[in-house]
Amino acid sequence: MYTVAIVEDEKNLASLVIKYLCAESYNVKWYSTGEDALKGMKEEVIDLWILDIMLPGIVSGYDLIKLIRENTPTMPVIFTSARDQDIDKIMGLELGSDDYLAKPYSIRELVLRVKNLLLRTYQYNNTHLHKNEVVVGNYTIDKDRRSVSFKGEGISLTSKEYDLLLYLVTHPGKAFSRDQILNEVWGEDYFGSDRVVDDLLRRLRQKMPELQIETIYGYGYRMML
Repeated sequence: MYTVAIVEDEKNLASLVIKYLCAESYNVKWYSTGEDALKGMKEEVIDLWILDIMLPGIVSGYDLIKLIRENTPTMPVIFTSARDQDIDKIMGLELGSDDYLAKPYSIRELVLRVKNLLLRTYQYNNTHLHKNEVVVGNYTIDKDRRSVSFKGEGISLTSKEYDLLLYLVTHPGKAFSRDQILNEVWGEDYFGSDRVVDDLLRRLRQKMPELQIETIYGYGYRMML
């Protein structure tokens, strides 16, 4: 059973989310403040975080994701916010969130995204990937551990960044449209803009500058090996 943590100060909203997640047989931990969530990080084993950006107290959702990424780089994280969508979405992606939902959001859509993200992060890895490595230049991708290193030094990637990297390197020379990448990495039920593909590629290039990822303007991307 997966454990999903929700950090949300709106009690009524949190109660609804918990009800729907429990109906899907998830174990749910609720934290109403960032300070409580910090304690939960030390005491509980969490498989996915749902973070509200604006929280009471001095610890925000931004602070929480920074700590999550420092301790568990591949932990799936969904950001939510009632503020300006573009600013928060870009900030969330910059800090390593895997998904973003603007308030008010559909609880059913949130649950669906949770389900797909857990599937891609854990079940997909266990069922479809074989224990081996892919070497791309000075980079080594360990499929079994979902880890990436550069000349032996580990590189911290988010779950989405790793999924995109693996998708591209296992199809060298093939051109993919943004829609194809969205379907593969985010799932066919993703409802957001394809701009997230460009944002994710930009972050991946920053972390792995020696990758030869060709931009096909007006279409998509291609990994050149």
